[in-house]
Parts: sequence; C-alpha cells; structure tokens
Amino acid sequence: MTEDVQATRGVVDIITGGWRAQALYTAVKLGLPDHIEAGRTTSGELAAATGADERGVHRLLRLLVAMGVFEGSESTGYRNTRISAVLLDRPQSLRDMCLLYGEEFYSAWGYAHQAISTASSGFEAAFGEPFYEYLGQDAATARRFQHAMNAGNMFFHQVPEVFDFSSGKMIVDVGGGGGHLLATILGAVPDARGTLLDRAHMMPKAREHLAATVGLERVQLVGGDMFEDVPAGGDVYILCRVLAGWDDDAVVQVFENCRRAMADSTSRLLILDRFVEDENPTVLPALWDLHLLMTTGGEHRTLSRITALLNTAGLDVSRTTELPMETTALIAAPRLPS
Repeated sequence: MTEDVQATRGVVDIITGGWRAQALYTAVKLGLPDHIEAGRTTSGELAAATGADERGVHRLLRLLVAMGVFEGSESTGYRNTRISAVLLDRPQSLRDMCLLYGEEFYSAWGYAHQAISTASSGFEAAFGEPFYEYLGQDAATARRFQHAMNAGNMFFHQVPEVFDFSSGKMIVDVGGGGGHLLATILGAVPDARGTLLDRAHMMPKAREHLAATVGLERVQLVGGDMFEDVPAGGDVYILCRVLAGWDDDAVVQVFENCRRAMADSTSRLLILDRFVEDENPTVLPALWDLHLLMTTGGEHRTLSRITALLNTAGLDVSRTTELPMETTALIAAPRLPS
C-alpha cells in the first residue's frame, strides 16, 4: 500500500508540473519579481501595482513561496530569492524565456499527442505555420526568443577552458547568430581572430555586439548559408546549437563544408550541443529533445549518431568534455589519408 501511495504522489507531482510552470509564468507576466525588488512586498501593494485582484495575487504568492520562488508572507512581506532574482527585468535575465515558454511554447505543447503521433511540429499545429516563419512575422516574439537563447548561454565562458584557441588561431563561428559566443572567446583569448557566418539578416545585430565587445578589427562578418559554403582557412570551426533542426543529410553537408574549408590537418571542428542518451537517459536532455519536436519538428541526437555522421563527412571525434546546462563540447579532427 505504501508503494501505491508513493506512486500516486509521483504521478500527481508530474501531472501538476504544468500548473507550477504557469504559476511562475504568471508571476513574471505581472512583473512580481521587479515590483518586490522595488519594495512592494504585500499582496495589496502588488495588486495595486499590477492591476490584478488582491486575493488572486495572494493565492499565487502562497504557491510560489511553497515552490521557493519567493520567501516571506503577508505579515513579514514578500522577498525575492535566488530563483526570482534571475527573473528580474535586466540583462541575462530568464524573464523572456519564462514568457516565451508560458505563452507560445505552452500552446505548442498542448498539441503534444498530435506531434508525437505524426512526428510533426506541435507549434505548427497550434499556430498554423512553422516556428521560424512565425518569428519572421512577429518581432516581439522573435526578440523574446533571441533573449531566451542568450540567457541559456551560461556555458559560453567555459568554452575557452575546454579548447585552446591561443597562438593566433582563426575561429570560424558557423551559424554564430548575434556573436555572443565569438565575443566571449575573443575576449578570453586576446591573440585569436574570428569570422562569423550566418544569414544576412543577422549581420547588423552581430556587428553591433562584436563592435561593442571586442572590436571589429579582430572579426570578419560573412552573410551566407552554411549548407552551401563556409569561410575557408579556419583553424577551428564552431557549430553551437545549430544542428537540431536539420535532417541527417543536411548535417553531413555542413560537416563536409567545414572539413573542406579547414586550413590544414591541425584544424578542428568544435560542436557545442546537447546529446540524448537511449540507455539510462537523464530528464533535461530528453525534455529538450521532445521540446524541439513541439516547436520546430527537430531533434537532439545521441553521441553515437552524431559520431557516425561525422565519420561519413571524413571527421573523427578526438574527445568530448561536459559543460554546464547539459551541454557537451565535442572536438573532431579531419581524417588523414591512409
């Protein structure tokens, strides 16, 4: 009987997970962390500041205190914790991630049964168009998505610790987006130089960020398509979280393009990504993988599968290193002629 009670509690904890997520989303939507930081510490003050019902705010806060998001009470006043502090409206906040996941992505997960049954995007079922097309038409959501991606870059500062970019290496960041990773590496390695490749529409944002951080004299910006060609002569080519949305043939094509473009046999390909495990899986990578199905129809691969694709492209894995946020750094070398 004890086991049945424990099993029941386990099921209840799982099925109420969405409620917890929506409670956190609502707090962020109302701006409660910022209002509390500004000294509004009772339900009445927070209701007046947000236009919400005081009783509703009180009930929401009661749950969020139990969850550890806030601390305190009506009698002592509510206070931010380390969790709510990362939701304050400031640079590197998880605020936009919380809003995106609580709105568009929450709607996409409402079509989980259809997405899993058909292996198609839940987002497209919910909104009638693919995710990236939607972003192209909705600037506010596109901004949130970029901020959410940037907020998930907590492992960037450790990348120079797992790969030697010194001795004047030329770094080619393929699909480098707004230039945050390249700027982090160049900031840590003063003698390195960089080239950023991405679609033309990303160039203004990348140029702005790189100019403000490391200076444009150390970087080259190239608008292009990684499936067609990548800049030649690099000592290290980086693919950071750009593979999940593409099928195996497309990924092999990118690998082949990087291999052909390498300066010489000492050049390397550095892949920074999440990989799933079929044996003894852990929750977060499996969740991110299923989330890709809900949003873009993409997927994360196993390490053995990505290794096989690299081998097809004439590259061999030399080592892997674990990074924060369930991220793996995989270093591959061009296969030498036998």
